Amino acid sequence: MPQPDPHIFKTQVYYEDTDHSGVVYHANYLKFFERAREDIIGIQRLSDMWHNDGVGFAVYTADLRYQDGAVFGDLLEIRTRWEKQGDYRVVFFHEAWRPKGTKPAVTCTLELVCLGPEKRLMPIPDLEIFY
Repeated sequence: MPQPDPHIFKTQVYYEDTDHSGVVYHANYLKFFERAREDIIGIQRLSDMWHNDGVGFAVYTADLRYQDGAVFGDLLEIRTRWEKQGDYRVVFFHEAWRPKGTKPAVTCTLELVCLGPEKRLMPIPDLEIFY
């Protein structure tokens, strides 16, 4: 079961994040969610794992639901919970909230797997955030 209190990551919506209609281009939410995960695990830790051990994470599945498009100038609050499911997979539950929103603008259930050298599946390293 995911932890009860979400991790909060705030991100600004820039003009470059939007499409011709003025709302955030759908694929850019994946960038926002990626930044939240990097904030959770720690950029330095991820960098060390990659450069020193050849270990990283890859998206296995992503299921996004769009309900209310964010717009240029919004300061989004990305709320994230996660759950380790076995030795090889961790699932992140993301919600992007607009200022004064009454429901998430976008939700995402995203599964990550851990890859070692030569891009082979490997057990997730002992990171305290996954326990």
